Amino acid sequence: MKKNLILISLDTVRADVAYSGQFPAIDRLRKLGATFLNSISSSPLTPVSHATVFTGRQPYNHGVRHLFKEKIKPGVKTLAQILKLRGYRTGAVVSCPGMNKWYGFSKGFDIYDDEIPRLSDGSDPLKTVDVKVRGTALKRADMVVSRGIKWLEHNRDKNFFLFLHFFDAHWPYKAPKKYGGHNVYETEIAYADHYLQEFLDYLEKTGLSDNTTIVCFSDHGEDLAGLYPNDKGGKKLGHPEESGHGCLLYDQTQKVVFIVVDKNAKPRASISNQVRLVDVAPTILSLLGVKYEAGQFDGVSLVPFLRHKSRRHLAGYSETFYPEEQTAATKGRFSHARNKKSLRIANKYKIIFHLKSDKVELYDLEDDPNELMNLID
Repeated sequence: MKKNLILISLDTVRADVAYSGQFPAIDRLRKLGATFLNSISSSPLTPVSHATVFTGRQPYNHGVRHLFKEKIKPGVKTLAQILKLRGYRTGAVVSCPGMNKWYGFSKGFDIYDDEIPRLSDGSDPLKTVDVKVRGTALKRADMVVSRGIKWLEHNRDKNFFLFLHFFDAHWPYKAPKKYGGHNVYETEIAYADHYLQEFLDYLEKTGLSDNTTIVCFSDHGEDLAGLYPNDKGGKKLGHPEESGHGCLLYDQTQKVVFIVVDKNAKPRASISNQVRLVDVAPTILSLLGVKYEAGQFDGVSLVPFLRHKSRRHLAGYSETFYPEEQTAATKGRFSHARNKKSLRIANKYKIIFHLKSDKVELYDLEDDPNELMNLID
């Protein structure tokens, strides 16, 4: 029998916080499988990053490059489409405007549950550029898990692919209940983690975990304006344009969670090689034994890394065009901010290009892990 797949997104969860040892469900996954300690996101925006995960393509190839301008290009296949053609039942429960089916995320899913409430003023959250305002419209983790389990109860008799998306770690940081955490951000992660633990308990109790590959990732991290040593967002730290995520390409938003639970992944393994979220789709297909054509993806299968047969570091490309959207939405308030592209190299260097500008940033990540000293400045 073919293996099942559960793909879990922990939206807005920083890798350094996730791997801090204070979240039981995340730690449980890490004990069961392998953790990629240095995984790089292609974008600090939810729709752009998830499009990369779903397609195995970089933004310039899948087509989603802004918060709310583009859909996945016609002809670009998603993971759900590929598995649907191979007989998988496919379901998804997502929890924020940035995962709306408008972007093309529902392609290949039998059920794509993207129901969310409207904003407090009655407006459509999908149509606002302000990431904080959008963040108030969400499904909470308890509902995500409840609906995910309900879908499994109706589809567990055949091979399935279930995608669960948790948005609790996003602003406004008002967890309904406290399940741990040292600050409001970590309290939200702890809230989602509590319900993720319930979901993992269900998988173990029903025996579904025995033949299921689980991949857990985060789409981007979060800059908490000084709560952590490498934060740079906010007026006091010199980047008033950065409100959580979207405008900057430093590690606090670009270094993300990536955990693989599978018979090919050694339990409790921690892999230091630099990899990318663009590698998720080809890795999953390799783990499931699904063949794909050479050149179909911008990413590569990480199975050799899981088997400790590769010492490669994969170049981490990231981009953001959110500054131009934010500038337009605020009538030029942050016109100094530039769109950016970056390349993170072998866990040693990062170079950030400010587009339509002569500003370039270069960081030695070994000597300066918090990216505080621009060697070009």
